[in-house]
Amino acid sequence: MCQNTKKAILAVSFGTSHNDTRKATIDEIEKALQESFPEYPLYRAWTSKMIIRKLKNRDNVHINTIKEALEQMRRDGITDIFVQTTHVINGIESEVMKEEILSYKEYFQFISFGNPLLTEEQDSMDVIDAVVQEFSFLKEDEVLVLMGHGTTHYANSVYTAIDHTFKDRGHRNIFLGTVEAYPSMETLLEQVREFQPSKVYLAPFMIVAGDHAKNDMAGEDKDSWYSRFKTEGYEVEPILKGLGEYPEIRRMFVEHLRSVIRA
Repeated sequence: MCQNTKKAILAVSFGTSHNDTRKATIDEIEKALQESFPEYPLYRAWTSKMIIRKLKNRDNVHINTIKEALEQMRRDGITDIFVQTTHVINGIESEVMKEEILSYKEYFQFISFGNPLLTEEQDSMDVIDAVVQEFSFLKEDEVLVLMGHGTTHYANSVYTAIDHTFKDRGHRNIFLGTVEAYPSMETLLEQVREFQPSKVYLAPFMIVAGDHAKNDMAGEDKDSWYSRFKTEGYEVEPILKGLGEYPEIRRMFVEHLRSVIRA
């Protein structure tokens, strides 16, 4: 049986149509995975069909869907798949991805999944440390407001838990909200008002700094987080740097993959 085994990594991301942030985040995470496990070929799949279509039409660049990646792996004789997602939480995207991949289980001997970024309690602590390290220049009278994506899935509670944990660990000036769920922008505005900072930094709490970061967070539109905080009278500086650019975050994805390869 061992002689017939051919193992490979499948790196699954939501995707982004912004090439600048893709190169600095998704590409770098995949590079870290490949360099850590050079004995296994790495295949890429994105879950957003809309983004895949956009790249094809705009740049004539083809990115595989999960189905296309699995078909390619079958043709290449892969028997064992180690899946590593770059999703932040175990939300709807993650569940749909697993269902789709497992629908192909009859064609492979073995399929296992590395955890999304925030799965176990230690993950939250590690991500908090990574953020604090990245923004070590933050002064006591300044605040950092992080924009997560948010979801209707119950996993959204992770965002609130991390926001509280920042405070529990002495970082009263770091706030985490979401663009599509709770904690909302209104909640953040109220909390920041109470803090009365000298300056507000905005940064995405997402793997890539794509549409949400560039438009909903840092855009000039009156409803953007940047504009809302400016209207409140604060000095505001957006930092367009996705979590995938943090070396520590890339290390965490490598460790999540390592845990299933060694299992």
